[in-house]
Amino acid sequence: MAENKHADIAKLSFEDALSELEGIVGKLEGGQAPLQESIDIYERGAALKAHCEKLLKSAEARIEKITLGADGTPKGTEPLDAD
Repeated sequence: MAENKHADIAKLSFEDALSELEGIVGKLEGGQAPLQESIDIYERGAALKAHCEKLLKSAEARIEKITLGADGTPKGTEPLDAD
């Protein structure tokens, strides 16, 4: 049920999700919400955090590092975690 409740999160960019998450953290830290609302926004915050982590892992998988030849010139690319 929580997945359906927060289905809109999947459509958010990393920046938008992070901004909303920061707002939630501020609201929770400030004690500005009644208990039930705090629980609801905490759950949304957890979903936003998971979404941000997923987007970061996806971006990390796409990053490549440039490999250099013996003379220092670029010779190609390889995956970041080539080990």
